[in-house]
Amino acid sequence: MEKDAIEQLEQQVDDLLRASRHARDENMLLKSQQTAWITERARLVEKTELARSRIDKMVARLKEMDDEL
Repeated sequence: MEKDAIEQLEQQVDDLLRASRHARDENMLLKSQQTAWITERARLVEKTELARSRIDKMVARLKEMDDEL
């Protein structure tokens, strides 16, 4: 009977170790994805700011042209 209890405990420890490894691997993957998303977001913010600046300049030029007419 004691042998069965020890084997059951060993199985539970193995299951916990496996779950821990899986959680660690998943956590590493999620951190990597988060870093990629942060980098992508920064790139898109920069692109948006550049586009906004160009549009503002075009609008200003159009207003100048309209004022000249």
